[in-house]
Amino acid sequence: MIKVGVIGLGKMGMLHLKNCCFIDDAKIVAACDASKSKLQKARGMGIKDVYNDYKDMLKSADVDALIIALPNFMHLESICAAAEAGKDVFVEKPLAPSVGECEKIARVVEKYGVKLMVGHNYRFFDSVEKVKNEFERGVVGDVESATLELALNGPFAPAIEPTPVPEWYFTKEGIGMGCLDSGYHLIDLFQWFFGEAEVLYAHLGYRYHLPYEDSAIIVLRSKNESAKGVLNVGWFSKAIFPKFDFRMILHGTAGFMSTDQYAPKNLYVHAAKEGMKNVLRRLLGRTISPLTYTYYYASYAKELKHFFYCIKTDSEPLVTVDEARKNVKVIERIYQEYGKVIPYESAEKLHKIYTQ
Repeated sequence: MIKVGVIGLGKMGMLHLKNCCFIDDAKIVAACDASKSKLQKARGMGIKDVYNDYKDMLKSADVDALIIALPNFMHLESICAAAEAGKDVFVEKPLAPSVGECEKIARVVEKYGVKLMVGHNYRFFDSVEKVKNEFERGVVGDVESATLELALNGPFAPAIEPTPVPEWYFTKEGIGMGCLDSGYHLIDLFQWFFGEAEVLYAHLGYRYHLPYEDSAIIVLRSKNESAKGVLNVGWFSKAIFPKFDFRMILHGTAGFMSTDQYAPKNLYVHAAKEGMKNVLRRLLGRTISPLTYTYYYASYAKELKHFFYCIKTDSEPLVTVDEARKNVKVIERIYQEYGKVIPYESAEKLHKIYTQ
């Protein structure tokens, strides 16, 4: 049994904590957050060993691995501290806000010989896995063009269930990037399929007048193959659930395929069907499958299962540190060539509106 500690109990930290309850190979034994109310929530879930400083956790907690779900700008320090303490680490993407920080992390991880996996849950979507398998079998031939799209409500656009936005989200220094924090997934998928890419063009949009972009159109080209990709991402759509507005389309010399062929059209209907299957499994005395409770969130549980499997078998994670660095490299290139800065006052005004 792998003993796990969670650092950061925000949205993602709590999601990972809950998912670990369904994974046989691991058990959450410690949690850390600066918020007393969040630590109280962790206690309510049976976690007795709690801390408000991860440095104290590293000194005192009996853990084998850590799940780090802190703001992007805190990744470098926390990962390096965990590595020095000899702990394997799962961290939310991006690995760090800059290539320089990614490289520092890579050196420290190698020095102390610990495993580091960066969360890339889109690789674990059933639809993406199926398209990747078909692509590697050569079903569509040589891919000439790929289209990747992701429309989200983001942290600021109107949502059915508004949630508080952390203060650090309102500065470029805090988040490190705007909607490219979501577009990162599309960049990762393109490079996972076709290898390292160069940026041919990018257009960044500023609908909400923030210090960073809230939409982006990016054109990439694989350095090793002829494939070109058009990536379209935005934090502007409130029409999310029950639909999931993500797709990847491959056009090759032998045909085309899309993740739409393998993804549910309605997430609520999909979750209801999977829930009924679990009811039947329970009645028949069979094992319930927690990985099917929703199409989207199941991917987070699958990536954690993979991380723990890599620890048990001493194997390399599906997502390498170098791949994570190359994704950040593309984003850095986009900002260097096509980015612009919006005065911080705009973000301050928006923050007042949303927190009144």
